Amino acid sequence: MKIRMLSAMAALAFSPAILAAQTAGASSATQSQGQAQTRAAQVRIDAALHAAAQADIPTSLLSSKVAEGQAKHVPPDRIANAVEARLKSLTRASAALTRADAGTQSAAELSVSADALEAGVSENALIQLSRSAPDDRRVVAVAVLADLVRLGQSSESALARVSTAVTTSTALANLNAEVASQLRLGGLGSTLDALGILRIQ
Repeated sequence: MKIRMLSAMAALAFSPAILAAQTAGASSATQSQGQAQTRAAQVRIDAALHAAAQADIPTSLLSSKVAEGQAKHVPPDRIANAVEARLKSLTRASAALTRADAGTQSAAELSVSADALEAGVSENALIQLSRSAPDDRRVVAVAVLADLVRLGQSSESALARVSTAVTTSTALANLNAEVASQLRLGGLGSTLDALGILRIQ
């Protein structure tokens, strides 16, 4: 009887140590798994950056996505997903601008064109506007086109409105202000706000 009681007491004495060891082992395994996932995500991000550089797409347009995700404590695999998706949009935008023969593709033009495609603007509408808009109004014009589509207009009707307004800086500025006001009523920001562009030059 005494032997059984001593055995039971010994088992109780050792159980916290055993539990702690098991917990530490599980924690270590979880940490290792997390590190492996982080490394895998970084490999994907590095591959996307390399692909962008090969395609003459400014890598800063992807690095900003990484920085944004990290600042918001987004899991690495989701950041990698966002970077890969953005690369696809930027690649499509670059191809559209090339077809439009829009000249040198600035980072702002690529970014806003990718935003437009992500908003649902058709490639045909983007090409037409990029081809017809004056160089100094192209970024704003494409941003307004994207915002009109975000508000529910078709690419064709949005293109018609922007094509009429893009003939003068004043008309384009007025249309941009009107669209931005409608977006704010819906709790949304404009594409130009996201780009950090405050006014039409």
